[in-house]
Amino acid sequence: MAALPAPQPDSIFVQIASYRDSQLIPTLLDLIHHAKRPDLLRIVVCWQHAADETIADFWRRGFGKWRKERVDGWAIQHLAYCDAKIELIDVPHLLTQGACWARNLLQQRYGGERYTLQLDSHHRFVDAWDTLVIDMLESLRDESPKPLLTTYLPMYDPDNDDARKSDEPRIMVYSRFSAEGVVLFRSQTLSDWSMRTRPVRSRFYSAHFAFADGHFAETVQHDPGYFFHGEEISIAVRAFTHGYDLYSPHRLIGWHEYKRAYRVKMWNDHTHEAKTRGDISEHWLERNERSFQRNRALLGVDGETTAAEHFGKYGLGAERTLAEYEAYAGISFAWRGVQPAVLKHDLPVPGVQRPDEAVWKTSLQRANDVRVGVHQKGFDKHATTLAIEQTSPALSAAMSASVTVYDSNESVLHQEVIDTSHLLRYRKGEWLDFHLDFESELERIPTAYVVELFDQGGNLLSRVRRDIGA
Repeated sequence: MAALPAPQPDSIFVQIASYRDSQLIPTLLDLIHHAKRPDLLRIVVCWQHAADETIADFWRRGFGKWRKERVDGWAIQHLAYCDAKIELIDVPHLLTQGACWARNLLQQRYGGERYTLQLDSHHRFVDAWDTLVIDMLESLRDESPKPLLTTYLPMYDPDNDDARKSDEPRIMVYSRFSAEGVVLFRSQTLSDWSMRTRPVRSRFYSAHFAFADGHFAETVQHDPGYFFHGEEISIAVRAFTHGYDLYSPHRLIGWHEYKRAYRVKMWNDHTHEAKTRGDISEHWLERNERSFQRNRALLGVDGETTAAEHFGKYGLGAERTLAEYEAYAGISFAWRGVQPAVLKHDLPVPGVQRPDEAVWKTSLQRANDVRVGVHQKGFDKHATTLAIEQTSPALSAAMSASVTVYDSNESVLHQEVIDTSHLLRYRKGEWLDFHLDFESELERIPTAYVVELFDQGGNLLSRVRRDIGA
């Protein structure tokens, strides 16, 4: 990478990973137009694009001062707009290796800017967002030498660009452990946000909005061996163990697009057919499964262990331990456990120490993710006389259902009623297929479930039992 001029005091290195996204250019324009000091922005985009998505699309929207160089095997397209500097790492979409690989490639372009901002390629922003995030970060220096602002931003709709779902800042909260052992999140409005005078502590990290000192782009780089899921929880832990403190902004910064319907994703392109043709080296599912394994090993999910040397620079930091993060976040990776305060979405408390193992375990509830999957033939095999007398299969005739999950002692762990709207959503062809997420006592592990189908009058049509993991 060519030497860059010395960065100015409030310069921002903006990282954007973009995969075949028609919202990229509108996002760049909005980011620049709403910045108070666009001249202090150096925006680097990992531009993963198809052949019909060309640099001319940028020229037509007013980007200029074009030049091109080649660095480490990649073409870098340099542009400018309203004094902001833009660099596109030119990546043909079939050569990409995933979102985390793209983010890592971006971080190799860091040039010593004072701050760094990580985004997706589908955002809108409030006026003077740049001075707002700087002021918020700097307001935390008295309690943290390395603060990190991160959250899930509220939603906007690209089909109605003037509409904003919310003008309230949001905070990330625990959602569930996935079957693969990844901790997943959702967001909710930050309570009493208008009365707050500074950002609040957070347990988690958002890959679509993270603002920190520039050295974060060097210290906690994305692991290119990750694919997608697992990215956020791994960065949260790695940032914490490197001494960074996680905060949610108490003021609105912008909006994020969540629907995904308008854009092509990597998993639409990196298919079995593409691999057979020789267009790609690996199916996206191969990368995804390897990523899940890496995440379990890094965090010790289900007790898995791997030597720290295996991860190199993408491992945990040395300023805090994994156990300290677990105590702070109220989460046990080894036991897939969560504390009640996490389930209630209480704000985390810094400096909490994890007690001894026995006491720690008693404070946890087990996070369960049970996948319910029954084929139409299974329901017909166990149909009641009432269902057999009907002309349509039991699954098609059902208007509601119930699912009961049992432990090894045949005691009920969880029971859920599925109404008509959810039943329609969970029908996938000839399958009933969905996930049940719930908590139980730590030692009580789901071993079986029973699905019952009912007609409009509440009459039983079929009852099917399945062992979990069989």
